[in-house]
Parts: sequence; structure tokens; C-alpha cells
Amino acid sequence: MPSPSPIDPATFSTAVLTWYDQYGRQSLPWQHPRTPYQVWISEIMLQQTQVATVIPFFQRFMERFPDAHSLASAAQDEVLHLWTGLGYYARARNLLKCAQVLVSEHDGDFPHTVEEVSALPGIGRSTAGAILAQSRGVRAAILDGNVKRVLARLHAVEGWPGKKPVENRLWELAEHYTPHERLADYTQAMMDLGATVCTRGTPNCGACPLQPHCHAHGNGNPQDYPGKKPKKALPVRTTIMLILRDHEGRVWLEPRPSQGIWGGLWCFPQTEQSDDVENALKQRALRASGTPQPLTEFRHTFSHFHLDISPREIRVEVVGTGDNNGRWVNPAAPGELGLAAPVKKLLGRLDTPRQTSML
Repeated sequence: MPSPSPIDPATFSTAVLTWYDQYGRQSLPWQHPRTPYQVWISEIMLQQTQVATVIPFFQRFMERFPDAHSLASAAQDEVLHLWTGLGYYARARNLLKCAQVLVSEHDGDFPHTVEEVSALPGIGRSTAGAILAQSRGVRAAILDGNVKRVLARLHAVEGWPGKKPVENRLWELAEHYTPHERLADYTQAMMDLGATVCTRGTPNCGACPLQPHCHAHGNGNPQDYPGKKPKKALPVRTTIMLILRDHEGRVWLEPRPSQGIWGGLWCFPQTEQSDDVENALKQRALRASGTPQPLTEFRHTFSHFHLDISPREIRVEVVGTGDNNGRWVNPAAPGELGLAAPVKKLLGRLDTPRQTSML
């Protein structure tokens, strides 16, 4: 392959923007209008999630929460309910916290500098840059996963971007190439280029406007960049999920603690061992009226561990007042609650109760 030619910032941005004008995504719902609020919501949703998945979630979210004031006054349960299916629920909790800060400290609008925006809950340097560049035309670099991939390949930057020296080098390049004009289009163009051309698996180098300057392409090994995270075997944890059903066939759900896995989401009670089931029922002023029925076990994987779940369905009777804040729900219509993914999966497998009332 021919050796890559050097590229200056002006040539770089011109090539990227010319490509964007012809092939880039220019009709995404958060681009019309590109307000700081709309861009913020989209950027948080797009973390770890593809555009096609995000669009319907974004549209439903904006219909219910069109601005920071409406979001700031919402109940966390409602926000988590609208987020159900996107995963990484800390993002939703931080959205609510951030909206409350925006209303209390910034009159419901975003500050004007990357430093101020990145100080808000759930917003880092790259997201802050994306918000300001796309909504206000501020010259701010971004470095999401797509941009890391483009720049790492362009300059054959060795190493995993999770390591600080590698990340610092990629930030230097991102700052170096960010232009002074058309910041909104340039920012979207860089994300689009990484998402649709310079892809993780098999990049379409023939369609890339930067191909003549790309060191990874010139070396014939673009798949080696960026460096991969060192592999580590994920530990395995286990839990027993108790699907407690009353005489009407309703199931008992209760909110998880705000911190930890599924923070703030509604779940079935859990125990670590079979011997703890009776105690779990007593804590909730319940008594088993039948033999626990094991359901099919399954695995749910988080970023840092596997969780093997053993569901057990138990018919119960209420024998007093428990010290908890859960509720009985119809499994077919649990209401506007934020549900952990395994809970939503299990609810879909259960028989519909005879009645649909909810306490």
C-alpha cells in the first residue's frame, strides 16, 4: 500500500465535512432544532447505545419532558420507566440530577463553557464538548468511541484508550483537528464517520475521506486500532429472585436502593440462599401458601460480572404489615415503573392474574 500522506487541520476538516454533506446523518430528531437540551438528552442516550435504538426512546422522552424544568420536577420512577430498555440506568438518574441543577443554578439552561458543563452530574468532557459544539457552535473537541477509533487508526496510535497516556494523545489529536467553523456539522460528521465507515469490525476504508492519510490503512491493519481492553474473566455471582404472587395473581415488586446495581429500579425480592426464603417472607409480612416453583434459570451480564438468576414463584398470603415500600402489581400491566431488565423479562413469562387492580 502507498505510504500515507500527512494531513493538516484545514484539509482534515474539509475532507470530513465534504463527506458529511453527501453521506452524513442530517435528519436526526435532536438536530431539529439543535438546542442544548435536545443535544444533551441525545448524547446521554447514545452512550453505549446505537442511534436506531435511541430514536424512539428520545422521541418519547422529549414528548414527556420537553425542557429541563419539566424533567427537574419529575419523579425518578417516571424517568426510569421511560428509560427502561436503554440500560445503564445511572445515566437516567444523573439526567434527573443534572436537570435539577440546571433549574436551581442556571435558570434551566446550560452554561457556556466546557468546564462548567462538564461539572454537571453525568456529563464528562467529551459530552460537554458535543453539547456546546452542536447547539452553540463552540469550538470544543469531542472524543467518544467513534472519534477515538478514527483518530487511533489515522495516526496508528498504539494501546488501549482506557490508559491515560493513550487517551491524552487522542485528546491532543482531537483538539488539533477541530476546526473553527461549522462546529455542529463537524462534530456530527466525526461521530458518523466512526459509526458508519470507520467501524469497529470491518472498516469500509474505500469510502473513507481520510484513507489517503491513514497510517493504519497504509499498514494494512486497521482492525488493530484502537488497542483492545485487556481481557479479564468476569466473576460470576448468583441470586434467587422471589416471584411472590397473592391470591389475585399479582406479583410483589419493590424499589432497589439508589446505589448499586439497578439503583432505583423496581425488582423482585432477592436472596442469596434457599434457606433465606422464609425470612424474606417474614420481613414482608407474608406466608407461603404453596410450594415454591423453580422457573428456568438464566444469566444476566453486567460490564464487570455475570449474574446467574434463579427465579422461584411462590404463592403467598398477607399476614400483617411489612416494613417495606413495595407494591402488588399486575404482571401484564405493572404501571409506569422503571424495571430492571431481568424483571421485565420475567414479568413477560408470567400468567395474567384474574384481576388487574393495583394497590
